[in-house]
Amino acid sequence: MMVGRGHRGRPGRGGPGRRGSGRVPTDLPGTDDLTGWLTGRLPDGWFVGAPSVTVDREEILVVGELPAPSLDEGADEAAHSAAARGRIERFREETRTERMEVARQAEHRYGRKVAWGARIGEVEELFTTLSVPVMTRLRQQERLVLDTLVDAGVARSRSDALAWAVALVGEHAGTWLEDLRGAMSAVDELRAKGPVLDDDGTAGQEGSQEGSQEGTAGAPDPGDEGGGDPIPPQG
Repeated sequence: MMVGRGHRGRPGRGGPGRRGSGRVPTDLPGTDDLTGWLTGRLPDGWFVGAPSVTVDREEILVVGELPAPSLDEGADEAAHSAAARGRIERFREETRTERMEVARQAEHRYGRKVAWGARIGEVEELFTTLSVPVMTRLRQQERLVLDTLVDAGVARSRSDALAWAVALVGEHAGTWLEDLRGAMSAVDELRAKGPVLDDDGTAGQEGSQEGSQEGTAGAPDPGDEGGGDPIPPQG
């Protein structure tokens, strides 16, 4: 399952949702069990093997491989492509009602919209997917890059040019992005194994009780703020 930053949510105190002393800006449910849930929920026979699942903070994209249609032995590449697109369109129409029900359940469980797609060989089509506005601030040199793409006819607007640039980075830096996602997942797993902190920043109840019992003998008297000589005011 491919995931984007911010998909993990806050499964519990001290879990992967923690970032130092702060919190992630969303309380989305975690998706650690999403692949397993889909495996059990999707009807048998929809896809050849397990579908690919991509998750970010807003959307779950499920893309499955369909059985290739049978053609005459002498069929050319154009015929195979047309047959694949026809089979994908048939799958889309025949499964629409049930996909909507699966999506409704997944949205309730994971707090994200669900989009679908299908592929046969090299032919892949995504059905209705979510388009999310992303705001950013650019300096002049960065704006000039977008304007060049617009002036050259590569994009219709700065917004289209920015989307084109992001797609280009994803295409040519795919391996690096995958390594980066893997590294972030490893950090989250290590963080989840660390001590659990309450909202006031102290250790959990069990650890607090143990520390209190062990430190009772040497604890300073009430009002003694350190047990030593007072430090004169500075300045």
